[in-house]
Amino acid sequence: MEELGRLITAMVTPFDARGEVDYRQARILAQRLLASGSDGLVVSGTTGESPTLSREEKIRLFAELKDAVGQGIIAGTGSYSTRESIELTREAEKAGASAILLVVPYYNKPTQEGLFQHYKAIAENTSLPCLLYNVPGRTVTNLMAETVIRLSQVENIVGVKEASGNLEQIARIIQETPDDFLVYSGNDADTLPIMLLGGYGVISVASHLVGERIREMMDRFDAGDIGEAAEIHRRLLSLFSALFVVANPVPIKHALNYLGFSVGSPRLPLVEADETSKRAVESAVKAHSVSFQSA
Repeated sequence: MEELGRLITAMVTPFDARGEVDYRQARILAQRLLASGSDGLVVSGTTGESPTLSREEKIRLFAELKDAVGQGIIAGTGSYSTRESIELTREAEKAGASAILLVVPYYNKPTQEGLFQHYKAIAENTSLPCLLYNVPGRTVTNLMAETVIRLSQVENIVGVKEASGNLEQIARIIQETPDDFLVYSGNDADTLPIMLLGGYGVISVASHLVGERIREMMDRFDAGDIGEAAEIHRRLLSLFSALFVVANPVPIKHALNYLGFSVGSPRLPLVEADETSKRAVESAVKAHSVSFQSA
């Protein structure tokens, strides 16, 4: 299995002035993110506006970014349909993805047994490593620790992106899954607490802007300098907060556009941030001396 890395960016999908996917800008962004500390990229995840991307757009994005950066593409192929998730996963594998990210099925509210069978079926239909994605604030359904522990016994289910914010649940997952099962923070503000519990890394939004600083925090932690890692984490909290002042990816798209790297507006039903939210994002960007200029 290809090493997935500890700092992964959940990448935005750039759109042009007509609202179409800007594949050229996506390639540039992918290259810059890997150059600024990220080990890999989630493509067509929540931050990438997966619900409003067509199947054809997703498949082309996987292939374009694989061509642009060579490796480290984690394809968001999960949905509320097991059959469609399997079909898109197969296409992602053909396109050269390194792994897949599978969000908890949303809207249809499956039972824990339904979640187990859903993930097991997808994993059995691909040779790619599979990462589960638990984000009950968006999906309503919580992927419970017991279910993750069961799923960790499936050979190619290799980890989970945990965005529940439930540290007790996350600690249990870390404690009762195999040592090589990867537990990623799905919230930037939870990264250091989860690493202190034994978590592996983060799938980050803020790494679009401060990837090198997040990498430094993780390196300090690995070196045993917990105090310095905690100080970096605390300094970044105001930026983490600003990037979720309204629904992700609205703030991070505004931040990138504000800094001169065009990623366009979000697609409906998402709209651009209101003026108050824009000012909050811009203030945080200035306070953290972020620079991200377009080519």
